[in-house]
Amino acid sequence: MQVVYAEFRLPKQIKSQSIDHNKSVYIAEPFEKGFGHTVGNALRRVLLTSIESYAIVALRLEGVPHEYTAIDGVIEDMTSIIINFKGVLLRKVPVEGQVSPRGIKRYSFQLNVTNEMIQEGNGNYTVQVKDLFNESEFEVINPHHKLFTVTKPMTRTIDFKIALGRGYCPSERIQIADPSFSEIVIDAAFSPVRHVNYFIEGCRVGGETDLDRLVVEITTDGRITPDEAMTHAVQILSLHLNVFDPLKMQQITFDNLEKEDSSDRDAIMSKLALKISEIELSVRSTNCLHGANISTIAELVSKTEQEMLKFRNFGKKSLNEIKAKLEEMGLSLGMDLTKYGIDPEHVKEYFGGTDLSDFEEEDYEDEVYEDDSLTEEEPETEEDEDEA
Repeated sequence: MQVVYAEFRLPKQIKSQSIDHNKSVYIAEPFEKGFGHTVGNALRRVLLTSIESYAIVALRLEGVPHEYTAIDGVIEDMTSIIINFKGVLLRKVPVEGQVSPRGIKRYSFQLNVTNEMIQEGNGNYTVQVKDLFNESEFEVINPHHKLFTVTKPMTRTIDFKIALGRGYCPSERIQIADPSFSEIVIDAAFSPVRHVNYFIEGCRVGGETDLDRLVVEITTDGRITPDEAMTHAVQILSLHLNVFDPLKMQQITFDNLEKEDSSDRDAIMSKLALKISEIELSVRSTNCLHGANISTIAELVSKTEQEMLKFRNFGKKSLNEIKAKLEEMGLSLGMDLTKYGIDPEHVKEYFGGTDLSDFEEEDYEDEVYEDDSLTEEEPETEEDEDEA
C-alpha cells in the first residue's frame, strides 16, 4: 500500500571543497526546516566516535622495567616517552583485496645510535618516528615526530604492539594476551577525526525561504582523509537505520517527486521533438540520416546501433558522432519510448515527422572519413552511383 505525503523538500546535491589534505567542507541542500540539524548532528556524532584507524597500544624498551623510571643516556623519563609514542600517527597502506587484520600485532625494531650521530647533533640525537618505521607496512603520517633524545651511543630493541580500533580506549580496557616482561600498556587514541563542525544556513528554493543548507567541516589527523571519513560515517549511519525496515507497513511517496517526474518527462519530450536539422551534426551525418528518412530525435533514438550501421553510407565515424551528441542531450540510441507513451512503430506520426525519402543529399565528396563505410579502398560501385 502506498501513502502519498504532501510536498517534502529533499536534498538534491552535495558539494565538497578541500581546504587542505586533512580538512574539507561539505554542503548539502535543500533540507526541510530543522532537518539540517537532524542530519548534521547525527553525522557529527558518528564521525567523532565511530571511525577506525591504527594506534600503538603497548610499548617495551629494552632495559626499562616500568614506566616510572629514568633511562641512562636519554634526557626524557619513561613517562614522557610514553606520551610521545601516543602521538605517533600510522596509516595502513591499502592493498586491493586485502582485509585489514583484527587483533593486536607485535612489531620489533632495533635502534642503533652511534657516536657520530650524536656529534652531528651537537651532543645529542633526537630519535624520531621515521627512525623506527623506515621499513614497515604502515605509512607514517608524522615521520619527524619526536620520541626521545639520546645523549650517548646506545643500541636498544624497542617492541610495541599496534591495534585497529575506534574512539579513545584507556589502557585498563586494552586486553593483551600473554604480555611480555616490562611491557607497558598505554592509552590509545584510535579516532582519526580531530574536529567536526556543522552549521545551518538559510536556503531558498523558488518562493520558499525557510529551508536549510547543511555545512559540515571535517578535520582529520592524516590517518584517514576527510572524504573517507564522510563516506564511512554515512554508511555506518545508514546501516543503523536498516534495523527498522521490518516495521515498514506502507510505502510513502511525496507529491514533489511526482512533479519532478512530470518535469523530467516534459524535458525529455521536448528533446525528442527536435528536428535533426536543429542539432549540430556534420554534413555527412545529416545526409545519412535524411537518406534513412529520419527527421526527428525521437526517430533517431528509437534505432539501435546495429540498425544505424545498416543504413547506406553510414559508418562508425558518423555513429560515434551521433552517440556523442545524444549523450550531451542526456539521450542514447535504442531508448525505450513506450514509457513516454510513444509507440515505436508510429514515432514519425507522433511527432509529425517529414517524409525525407526524396531528400536531395548535399555533396561531400571532398571530405575524408577514415572510419566510415565509404573509403578510397572501397569506392562506390557503378550501380550505387546510378542509384545516387
